[in-house]
Amino acid sequence: MRVELDHLFVCTAPGAPEADALIQCGLREGPPNEHPGQGTANRRFFFVNAMIELFWVSDAGEAQNERLRRIGLWERWSQREAGASPFGICVRPVDSEDVGLPFPAWEYRPAYLPDPLVMHIGEAEIDEPLWVYLSYLRRAHREEQFLEHPIGIREITRLTLTTAKPLHSDAFHALVQFGVLSVCEGEAPLLEIEFDNGTRGQSRDFRPLLPLLFQF
Repeated sequence: MRVELDHLFVCTAPGAPEADALIQCGLREGPPNEHPGQGTANRRFFFVNAMIELFWVSDAGEAQNERLRRIGLWERWSQREAGASPFGICVRPVDSEDVGLPFPAWEYRPAYLPDPLVMHIGEAEIDEPLWVYLSYLRRAHREEQFLEHPIGIREITRLTLTTAKPLHSDAFHALVQFGVLSVCEGEAPLLEIEFDNGTRGQSRDFRPLLPLLFQF
């Protein structure tokens, strides 16, 4: 089978005021979203092939519900500056006929997702990104949502993840093998996002506000 990036998320402060930096860079914001039953919400930026999601806990009590303990969203968000990875990497199949899973995973059925749809979550510690497989999504969904950006960028073409220590999960190794992302070690978590194959030779660093670096 083949998989590709569907979207990525970055944990932010409540309300994601950090989104303003992306808007000032020249991105056009899409509609926000809430996740009933999960206690989280987001602000979103759509591209031809993928989405960037700025993600926060909007209801701490709901996010700490026992049935959500395994996915660890509260822990990941509340410890985003204390050793937890602030990222989630969500992939989808390239081909509609693909069946099976790209990595060992368990089923997660959030309250807001209609039956029979299900997410598959790769087992990993919270110092790794949350690895998610979305078998029901296709590139066409993102193409329909795409909004032209004033800066002119259209497509995410490469991800490079910087981590403070080596990652070991099966999901991580699978996604590197599939070419979804590459990895290097550094002092702090960082996600470099290349757009349109970096044809302009320009970059924008959003640190320390967001652990993101754009190449376009």
